[in-house]
Amino acid sequence: MRQYEIMFIVKPTLSEEDIKNVVVNFENILTSNGAKILDKQDMGQKELAYEIKKMKSGYYYLFTLEANDDKAIKEFDRLALINGDIIRHLITKIEN
Repeated sequence: MRQYEIMFIVKPTLSEEDIKNVVVNFENILTSNGAKILDKQDMGQKELAYEIKKMKSGYYYLFTLEANDDKAIKEFDRLALINGDIIRHLITKIEN
């Protein structure tokens, strides 16, 4: 099993309910594609180091997960790039 960390930033202009829906949606994308989420952290709203898409802050989330293959990771990456509610995301493979 490979371990990964995924950090992503959600738009600050969304309502609290919409932000939760985005997080749950991406959580479901990972689990339905064979990944097991080990830990998830809501890091709250933080100011960005630089403006992204005319936004100065965003809601940060960190998922730690494990997967047998990279199917779930590739699907998360694909959909995060398409989704307008995620400003940025970073996927890191954890070396054991």
